[in-house]
Order: sequence, then C-alpha cells, then structure tokens
Amino acid sequence: MGLWGSTATLEAPAQRPQSPPANSKASRCSSNQTKSRVRAKVEHTIGVIKRVFGFQKVRYRGLAKNLHRLEVTAALTNLHMVRRRLLAT
Repeated sequence: MGLWGSTATLEAPAQRPQSPPANSKASRCSSNQTKSRVRAKVEHTIGVIKRVFGFQKVRYRGLAKNLHRLEVTAALTNLHMVRRRLLAT
C-alpha cells in the first residue's frame, strides 16, 4: 500500500475532442472591427460624461437621485455631442 492507503495509479484526465476552428482569421478580424466601432462610440460618450459633466463619483444620495442625475447627464451629453449639427441648422 502506498502512503495514502491505495496503490492505484492516477490516469490522465480525458481530453476533450478538438473541434476545428469555427472562424477564419478574416471573419474574426471583421467581427473585432465591428465590436471596436461600437466600443469606441460607447467609451467616447462615457468619457464626455466624466470629463465635461464631472460624473466621476456618485454621492450616497439614494438610487433614485443618482439615477436621475445620470439620465439628465446622458441627455445633456447627447446634446453636447450633436451641438455642431444643431447650430448649423
């Protein structure tokens, strides 16, 4: 008997069957470009909210007040981002 009371040998865990790659490199690049475009738009908007409107930290005022402040800030951010188009008309 071994140290732990059994002399049975441990077997290697069963390997999962490897499936062929589902996507080619071209389709992955295309998918990543689409995701990057969306991510850039979202991150730019969040940057404006934080930088221009100072929404970096929230105070403990309650969820309703913080939600209201966020919604108003988001509306003002939308106006801020299209201000040139609005002023041109």
